[in-house]
Amino acid sequence: MKLFEIGARIKKLRKEAGLTQEEIAQAANISRVTLGKCERGQMGAVSIRTLDVILNRLGYEIELKETVKNRFGIPKLDEME
Repeated sequence: MKLFEIGARIKKLRKEAGLTQEEIAQAANISRVTLGKCERGQMGAVSIRTLDVILNRLGYEIELKETVKNRFGIPKLDEME
């Protein structure tokens, strides 16, 4: 998922869960306005920790997947032979 898609996904999940912006914002210790910006894809004001709290409140967690893009061309130990 691309960074700009996260906000729309958060909004969709929040609505499916029947939660208000205010409820999620309070759980994440941010303003409702900041959450609204996040949902519109303006992620600049939201830290990874805050994003983790928001997703946790919605029943999700951040999962990083290893791809060629983020390995910087360095092989893993089990690949070295």
